Amino acid sequence: MRSLKLPFLSFLGLIAVGLVLEFGFSAFIQITALFVLVNMIMAMSLNLVNGTSGQFSLGHAGFMAIGAYVGAYLSQHWALFPEGLTALNFFVYTLLGGSLAAVFGFLVGQPSLRLKGDYLAIVTLGFGEIIRVALLNMDFLGGARGIHGIPTVPDGFGLSRFMAQYLFGSFWVILCFFFLWRLVHSNQGRGFLSVREDEIAAESMGVNTTAVKVRAFVVSAFFAGVAGVLSAYFVRYINPSSFGFLRSVDAVIMVVLGGMGSFTGSIVAAILITIMPELLRTVQQVTGVDLRMLIYALALVLVMILRPQGIFGSKELRDFWRKK
Repeated sequence: MRSLKLPFLSFLGLIAVGLVLEFGFSAFIQITALFVLVNMIMAMSLNLVNGTSGQFSLGHAGFMAIGAYVGAYLSQHWALFPEGLTALNFFVYTLLGGSLAAVFGFLVGQPSLRLKGDYLAIVTLGFGEIIRVALLNMDFLGGARGIHGIPTVPDGFGLSRFMAQYLFGSFWVILCFFFLWRLVHSNQGRGFLSVREDEIAAESMGVNTTAVKVRAFVVSAFFAGVAGVLSAYFVRYINPSSFGFLRSVDAVIMVVLGGMGSFTGSIVAAILITIMPELLRTVQQVTGVDLRMLIYALALVLVMILRPQGIFGSKELRDFWRKK
């Protein structure tokens, strides 16, 4: 029970934020909050590979696309549970979307993770583009038009649609964070860290470094797929261009900005990266010129100059108030 205390309190904290958003803010702010949840999961999943394991992936948008299309297609064509239990359908769809992304993560990771550094980045970048182009040519998935009218998480128990979506997304954020946290602090996690610090030394100690990297890649791909499913349900429309190269770059920026290897840093960075362009809309309203992306880019450059290791570095939030 003690191990469940922190996840439970974290979930209550997210619920409190959701209630404030429910009764005090516009629909635009609410959808932005849902995107924050998606980006939190995406950033944490990539941090397992790029931060904790010391690899460099540029193709996580491909895993996100797989999850999004699986979740969207199943929600339109397959109902496992009867009316009244439809919320369980979306839980199963999310698991299946993440699982198929994990399968692709294994298929891509098994051969490509024998490579290192720039070579791995090129392979994963190519994978992401292959997925995007393949989706463009799949007519049964809408092709370039994408999929419209995707069903979303049903409301119930007096909850609004936003609150139902928000709670569903918050559940997956909490699950992602604490699963990755426990994984990194387990024997498997020490294998990830050993590969990051010195792969040659890890191999000399008998660590199967390829297997360790593939394991991290598969788990990361699963949660990237989950993020894709959630984005499909929140927006209710997807197309291949939603998961292009720049989507992967956004995730990399969140990981680097938050701190390589810091999951709480990824959460903070996801919040900043998602809301900053929206906050800068006021500048456009005052000046009449759209300077949002310019200011956004300059702010990122300034942060990385002043704090090159990221906001949290490799530390977690609790490390800053832990007694020395």
